Amino acid sequence: MTTKSGKNRGLGRGLSALMAELPPETATTPSAESQLPIEKIQPNPDQPRRRFDQDSLEELADSIRQRGIIQPIIVRPQGDIYQIVAGERRWRAAQLAQLHEVPVVIRELGDTETLELAIIENIQRSDLNPIDEGAGYKQLIERFGHTQEELSRILGKSRSHIANLMRLLGLPDSVQTLLNKGDISAGHARALITSDDPEALARRVVRDGLSVRATEKLANAQKDNAQKPPKKVVTKDADTRRIEEDLSAQLKMPVQIIRGKTPEDGKVTLEYKSLDQLDDLLGLLSQS
Repeated sequence: MTTKSGKNRGLGRGLSALMAELPPETATTPSAESQLPIEKIQPNPDQPRRRFDQDSLEELADSIRQRGIIQPIIVRPQGDIYQIVAGERRWRAAQLAQLHEVPVVIRELGDTETLELAIIENIQRSDLNPIDEGAGYKQLIERFGHTQEELSRILGKSRSHIANLMRLLGLPDSVQTLLNKGDISAGHARALITSDDPEALARRVVRDGLSVRATEKLANAQKDNAQKPPKKVVTKDADTRRIEEDLSAQLKMPVQIIRGKTPEDGKVTLEYKSLDQLDDLLGLLSQS
């Protein structure tokens, strides 16, 4: 009887094998046998990427009209059609370029492998915003059991880069939106993570055009203030308050009694608002 040990990786072949299935960026256009009618291809409804910039698609479509699709689209058979595993952006741009056929690489992949490969492809994009990239790492770790060290080695990213982007997912949605729109940078966002009120500080960054260094200083100042012990509030007993009120009425100026460390000691402070009041006080003290 054979027993399996270790964490369930979700995929028998592992991440390295999946990465090997991605065609290189320098791949040439495949032969006619690898061409498919564009209407026979459909996107994956579970594709993790939801936003496609229209201007970027138009630029890619112009490139495709001139040079064709250099990197083929990876698809898997699904009955009479083929579902996109990696390359939906190229497929959309090909439609804008009014191509009738597109180059493809057909792979027999399961649902889990398809989703994992789609996430990996998204992470490799140069135009990916930090929040979506961090979300991709989180999915690969939580859903498929990969470690930060493994992703670092396979994807060519430093472990600190992966960890820092995943930390950004803890920011409030409003701050993440500012980052996605480019109103703040990833450096600003990393500084905001340590802030007690990241939303308020983010608004100040945008309003005042603060640098990353200035944002870090403000976030650290907030942290230092939060760590200071609160001032001890001394509650005076009713007798002390009554004596203060009586003295204040007689002297016609504010009087404060501050108890000392023992019940026997303390001090009395008098507050005058003019030299005339001070003269009156001195006169009263002289008479007594």
